[in-house]
Amino acid sequence: MSGVSPSTARGEGSARLRRDLEAELEAMSAAGTLKSFEVLASPQGPEVELRGRGRAIVLSSNDYLGLAADPEVIAAGHEALDRYGAGTASVRFICGLFEPHLELERGLAEFLGSEAALTYTSCWNANHAVLDALCDAGTHVYSDELNHASIIDGVRLTKARRFIYKHNDPADLRAKLAEGAGARRKLIITDGVFSMDGDIAPLDAIVDEAEKAGAMVMVDDAHGEGVLGDHGKGIVDHFHLHGRVEVEVGTLSKAFGVVGGFVTGPRVLIDFLRQKARPFLFSSAVTPPDVAASIAAVEILSRTDEPVKKLWANGRALKDGFRKAGFDIGHSQTPITPVILGEATTAREFSKRLFDEESIFAQAIAFPTVPKGTARIRCMVSAAHSPQDIDRAVASFTRIGKAMGVLQ
Repeated sequence: MSGVSPSTARGEGSARLRRDLEAELEAMSAAGTLKSFEVLASPQGPEVELRGRGRAIVLSSNDYLGLAADPEVIAAGHEALDRYGAGTASVRFICGLFEPHLELERGLAEFLGSEAALTYTSCWNANHAVLDALCDAGTHVYSDELNHASIIDGVRLTKARRFIYKHNDPADLRAKLAEGAGARRKLIITDGVFSMDGDIAPLDAIVDEAEKAGAMVMVDDAHGEGVLGDHGKGIVDHFHLHGRVEVEVGTLSKAFGVVGGFVTGPRVLIDFLRQKARPFLFSSAVTPPDVAASIAAVEILSRTDEPVKKLWANGRALKDGFRKAGFDIGHSQTPITPVILGEATTAREFSKRLFDEESIFAQAIAFPTVPKGTARIRCMVSAAHSPQDIDRAVASFTRIGKAMGVLQ
């Protein structure tokens, strides 16, 4: 830009960026895909206080087992805060870590039936760590088309060759493995439970295909731990695949009710990730209170499966109520219950009226999180919901559904 001062050019660039971003946000709002962010004024639970909006029954939370506000979990966090302080101050190999970090990793490995575990700041962070460390230019990655965004983005950041197979389709996976034969390293990746539809990956068939093709299997079981398997041990336990799945990635922010991510698998894998996974090496560890709270949550699940049983009972009750009312709830195999409404604007209005008229907090989900034309209210009960909560939710959805013409 000859003759234009640097400060003027910089100002024009900034103004153009502002206009572009404002236009995109306005387009998202018009399409019904602009997300809202509520502020909680109470602990997470079956019912919460929302700042400036009053109390509401929650059907949007992933606090599957109601552990986020469990007194034992909270007490463990308080005790660790007093003993170890608020944070870790740097990455582990520079300033060290606390004994609870190792205790949590030992506990997770034992609970999930693996040789070893390594914790991260989030499940997103853990997925990126594994993919970054394992996938070089000689690797072929085979990924389910509906895998979580953290897997999609993690794979994109590697130098591996990518193959996308049809959702939950072992036959298409077999074809893709044949197409990519000859790779030095092959890695199949799938979610365990797909969070928007609640369906379960056919992990037994996927492992069979992997073993025939000489491939490794990596499963992100963020929505399966605490839900599937004995005492909520997850999809590997559900299909009795211990020792046949090389990498299991999980989260502490859903069923365990706290925050953080982890990887379990063979000890050599964990030792390798400890040395080579950049998101682990260059991110501070999860804070001591969070780690201690997670330890308490794992201990609760280790000794009792009552929360898991209650979760499934509540999930069946909610599904039965919605189905009888006439809602399209898809083909969920887990307590996750999508109420599929179609257009994003319909889902957003439905969610708004649920809160304004019925005090039900259930967020709309639309493209790009789910395909266009399948916008929904993604409902998730917890073990902490009462039968009365579920009855009230079904009645409220039914009233709004009839008022909006969604139901006859």
